[in-house]
Amino acid sequence: MSGDSHSRGQKRKLDQQEGRELLSTGATLARLNGDSDPDSIKNAADSPAATTQGASDDGGEWTTVDRSSKRQKKANQNYPQIIHAPTARLQSFVKISDLQNLVLYLLADGSGPQWISVRHKKDIERVVCLMVPGLEADMFNANISLDPSQDTVAKGPFQQANAGAEATPPSKKLKITPDDYYPVKLVAPKLPAPLQPFAEMFPHIWPVKTPGEFNRMHSPLQALLTSPLPKAKDEKKIKGPKPPREGARWQNQRTPITEFLATREELMDNGYAIHPAYLRTDAERAAEKARRHKFCQSEEDGWINLPEISSLDEGIVPSEEIEQGSILQGRNVLTVDCEMISTTEEKFALARVSFIDWDGNIVLDELVKPPGTVKDYLTQYSGITKEMMEPVTQTLAELQAKLKDVLTPRTILLGHSLDSDLRALRISFPFIVDTTLIYPHPKGPPQKSSLKWLSQKYLSREIQNRGPQGHDSVEDAKACLDLVKQKCEKGKTWGTSEATSESIFKRLSRVGVEDEKDEGGMLSEEKEVQAKTGRTGAVVDWGDPKRGFGAAATCTVACESDADVVAGVQHVLAGPQTTEEADAPGQHIPVGGCDFVWARFRELEALRGWWTRTTSADAAARLANTLADNNASEGQEISTSALADAVTRTTVSVKAIYDSLPPKTAFIVYSGGGDPTEMRRLQSMQQQYKRDFQTMKWDELPIKWTDVEEQELKKAAMKARSGVGFVVCK
Repeated sequence: MSGDSHSRGQKRKLDQQEGRELLSTGATLARLNGDSDPDSIKNAADSPAATTQGASDDGGEWTTVDRSSKRQKKANQNYPQIIHAPTARLQSFVKISDLQNLVLYLLADGSGPQWISVRHKKDIERVVCLMVPGLEADMFNANISLDPSQDTVAKGPFQQANAGAEATPPSKKLKITPDDYYPVKLVAPKLPAPLQPFAEMFPHIWPVKTPGEFNRMHSPLQALLTSPLPKAKDEKKIKGPKPPREGARWQNQRTPITEFLATREELMDNGYAIHPAYLRTDAERAAEKARRHKFCQSEEDGWINLPEISSLDEGIVPSEEIEQGSILQGRNVLTVDCEMISTTEEKFALARVSFIDWDGNIVLDELVKPPGTVKDYLTQYSGITKEMMEPVTQTLAELQAKLKDVLTPRTILLGHSLDSDLRALRISFPFIVDTTLIYPHPKGPPQKSSLKWLSQKYLSREIQNRGPQGHDSVEDAKACLDLVKQKCEKGKTWGTSEATSESIFKRLSRVGVEDEKDEGGMLSEEKEVQAKTGRTGAVVDWGDPKRGFGAAATCTVACESDADVVAGVQHVLAGPQTTEEADAPGQHIPVGGCDFVWARFRELEALRGWWTRTTSADAAARLANTLADNNASEGQEISTSALADAVTRTTVSVKAIYDSLPPKTAFIVYSGGGDPTEMRRLQSMQQQYKRDFQTMKWDELPIKWTDVEEQELKKAAMKARSGVGFVVCK
């Protein structure tokens, strides 16, 4: 034994004398951790933890190793970590659904992730998920310049600050390959200055793919905040729409029709002309007047506002006039459907309109003489023929005069994609129930289910199957009416994504926490509350988060700026510290704060032109001023300095949330996608082509759609779906 030790000592001494460089423990660990940067390995080799010091002056044969850092590491062995395993073999991009599964794995009953390593996950107490639209991999890869000293626009390859210098990439930068599934290590010196704090917070940048198809992107909110339900074993495989599942995830609950009225935000998102009753200030009225003028929806274009009311309160029925348990709440409900033809003056002009009441009786069914000469009756779609239109003399203005007596302040209009019908009637109306909104598409907006598909799925009824005879507006109106009646009978969750999935907040709320009792066998006050409510969740977002995805959350915080979002996240994480504080008026946050928080920044997204709508007049004015100052109006590119300032502010906000996180909190940041502008442009072009194709000859089409444009749309959709993500446990 002593001979072997002597031999090893002689060999070590010989190696040192020959000048052979030995790889230290720190450098070895650096390589095992996937750090291939020579500078990083050198730093690890020179670190105190790996330095050997001579213990004697007579030859240096024996060495002493400083193990203080090893003892410190051993003390932190049980601290939770979320790290990338360099030996893992990724077969595809990380998806937003993978981020959702990570949340469920940490807080609920999700399966273990295969793309990332989680150590001591039971010790992770909270999860904060932040969506930051506007971030792109090209920013971190220096393909989008963020150097404020440049006067170039913020697109194209990286350019040096010197105006006369050749446009070449910097010598040191991150190498993010679009088709690589693996994360890239964040190194501060290789990042643009506005993004360097990300390297202080996160070890890697992950390529994250947003769900979608070859020519479109699905909702990134739906992908993370809605959890799919497992399929039933006895579910039959049938073609076409499958009947909805009844029972498990919803309860029959009769709901007044007033609960389904579209909000102002929903009306704006779906292209409705906003009725003056929604506008409270002069600034809002001026902004809406300008918007309607831009989209040819003003009085000069023949539009009218019905009914002539100045406040939404004029449509409310006094409680003494409402029958107890009434679904209609004293309101007069009408369903409308229109049919269109093509003329020389308008591509799609109103030809027929049908109104039916709640009992299915026809209130009004009339033909309208369109302006100009008819080019195509579109019989295969509209059901309108030349013989039907020849005796018609009624104009649109005359029809509008009749509707003044039909549409009263107590009227609620039902319809499917009702914005199209009101556009044909040239009417703005405040009280709307749209079946595309109350029966949302399973993949989320902007997709919308067709009336034919909804009728098959929920009514087991075939409509629009008359072949060359075209559609029947009365038949479509009755199908729409029956869908709304069914919704009122079964409740808000019927026909939503909860038929096949559920909110992530509901899933978390069913999960109990482990009882951590003290010596007397009692639960702490915080644990006692958690044991009753399960995991709690919060949504901190612009606008009114109570509607939509935030409806199932324990609490919500409405914001008008990214600074509000930062303060809101900090507020819901801290929460009240006692039950007395929790019971205070206006307080809805659980004791000790929420377990899961989802939040979203929007200022960078708005500045880049990816999001142009705000939910309040003040926020809209601030955003408009910012865009004007930065020369970021529609159709223009923002300057490098403006983009750099916006990215800097966003990074500071992300860092502020990170710094305020309690220990043992998982922090997930994701962009939700890439640049959608080119995809939206090509999609709009394709839709216009399809509309023109129905009414025009091939050689007369103003827009040509060939395989070239199809491939461009495919590439643009792939770019829009390519996002980034960051994961760490603080």
